[in-house]
Amino acid sequence: MPPICSIGGQEFWMTFDTGSSDLWVVSSSCTNPDCQGITRYSSSSSSTLTLSDQPFELTYLMGSVLGTVGTETVTLGPYEISSQTFALANQTSGLGLSNTGNSGILGLSFPLAASIPLTSGTPILDNLFTHFDDQHRFFAFKLGRNESQDISYSDSSLTIGELDSSLTNDTSQFVFTPVFASTPNEYDFWKLPIQQITINAQVLPLSRSLVRGAPSPIAVLDTGTTLILGPTGDVDAFWYAIGTGGSTKYNQNTQTWQVRCERAVDVRIKLGNSDTAKEYPLHPEDVSWAEGETHDGWCTGGIQANNGVDSGDWLLGAVFLRNVYVIHQGTTNSSPPMIGLLNTTDPSTALVEFTSSRGPDPAPPPSMLRAGSSATEVRDTVATCVVCGVCGFLIGAIGIMIYRLRQRRKSQGQVHI
Repeated sequence: MPPICSIGGQEFWMTFDTGSSDLWVVSSSCTNPDCQGITRYSSSSSSTLTLSDQPFELTYLMGSVLGTVGTETVTLGPYEISSQTFALANQTSGLGLSNTGNSGILGLSFPLAASIPLTSGTPILDNLFTHFDDQHRFFAFKLGRNESQDISYSDSSLTIGELDSSLTNDTSQFVFTPVFASTPNEYDFWKLPIQQITINAQVLPLSRSLVRGAPSPIAVLDTGTTLILGPTGDVDAFWYAIGTGGSTKYNQNTQTWQVRCERAVDVRIKLGNSDTAKEYPLHPEDVSWAEGETHDGWCTGGIQANNGVDSGDWLLGAVFLRNVYVIHQGTTNSSPPMIGLLNTTDPSTALVEFTSSRGPDPAPPPSMLRAGSSATEVRDTVATCVVCGVCGFLIGAIGIMIYRLRQRRKSQGQVHI
């Protein structure tokens, strides 16, 4: 989601990213292809820049950036921050900046996730929150479906210290969950538990969490990621369940799951602590994602496997976040940081919209492989059975050979055991 940000009096479209904490902008010295065709920061045009000799390096799940740390006056809406720590990017790779038109990333996660050392300065989120009392120490966003740098066309929303009145003015409509922390009072990303995922009301068994101290899988809300990313075994099981009638397939070349563009399923993710968790439906067009490359009626699956995620077990990117309105509440005197979620997708209406746009879905209803088993476990079981079958065949063949040999020796009076 790209808000306008002023850095040293120069305006830029930036990627608003809850999955990172650093602020950086492409400098005029960046000449590699990823920097072409976008607005770049000019050091010579600023009188408030202080540049250090400290290098900056940040690697994302996809893409990377190199540059130098400095401080500058930053303005976001009506809020101005003097001497804000940021980085000037001299080199970027794999971030697709020239495709999006965005000039950098504005990270809005916690200080512990920052790549710029805290000894060099405070991340932008903490500096923004100093403008607000406890009641208003939050930002809220709604990712729209019409992404555009033309504000009159975009239906996304980002507000700081207040809600978007066109969506709601009532915080009581949100379900709040404390941000998960492996260590008390140490927060890095906007995390909360996943209690379950359902497909047409059938529960998808999930792998145990790899996050220390987590009783259930942990999801990270990440506006900087497009899709939903999860463990390979769980994602495989998800698409096998949906793939009745040959409606899904795995593309070995791209290492991604594909699904028939007309495949209509009711997928819901239950988020929050066990006593307050709530289901959030996905629009079918976020499961069968036509915004990616389509070919012969096949769409990119909105949920993909990535075992490289180390911030949590799952990343909930834009295809999830377009279905909710989210409050990110900072730490207050009376409560830890909180995530507030408000469902914005009606599954019945979404299904009608999807079928009207994509056409009828001829495939049979989804079917789980086995209760309590992920696809990886089923694959392993099948492989074990195959190995056992082969071993059994070989042992049986060897047994027959020994028996025949003994019978032959008996006939010759030469039996040795």
